[in-house]
Amino acid sequence: MNEEILTPVLDWLDLAGVAIFALTGALVAAKEKQTLVTLSFFALITGVGGGTIRDLLIEAPVFWIADPWVAAICLGMALFAWFTPTRWWEGRFLSIVDGLGLAAYAVLGTAKALEYGVPPVPAFLMGVITGCAGGIIRDVIAGRPSILMRPELYVTAAALSAALTVAGGMAGFERWYVWIAATVAGFGLRLAAIRWNLALPAYDERGASKE
Repeated sequence: MNEEILTPVLDWLDLAGVAIFALTGALVAAKEKQTLVTLSFFALITGVGGGTIRDLLIEAPVFWIADPWVAAICLGMALFAWFTPTRWWEGRFLSIVDGLGLAAYAVLGTAKALEYGVPPVPAFLMGVITGCAGGIIRDVIAGRPSILMRPELYVTAAALSAALTVAGGMAGFERWYVWIAATVAGFGLRLAAIRWNLALPAYDERGASKE
């Protein structure tokens, strides 16, 4: 992390997002009964995928190359998944954990882009990419249907967190409060989507042909 640009709050958001996404990646591999090496690979690629793309696009130092804690956290999450039974993670728990990482990472990506001087709209997009890309990479490598192809709200939750981060910054509110509120809002929307299967309207070719 560049300590002259990023604050301790962003540091914690970054590590929290890495840990959560790394756990979801390792659990996907565990459910497929893979080796510890594969669990570690999935943990790393899921934990750092979105942040790596963001850093390359905004021309920032790739965060996990300079910070030895990131890879260590990913390995720790892989070991944690390895030594716990998969039945602990059945049901919606994995989606809920992923939703928390999604919101935290969307806020982090947006805030970091803004701190590096990226304009508001591209910074918003950096937040969405940071929040979503790791999970997409995880699903593609695992051969699972991507979350993007499901109707329930996912990218929208990341977009809400990113938009609130941008709006709060432009309004001049205290950054810490903005980041926390944006994380809670995005996570809350994702939880609501999981609980009540909330989704945006899907494209209807028959309806479109009538217009």
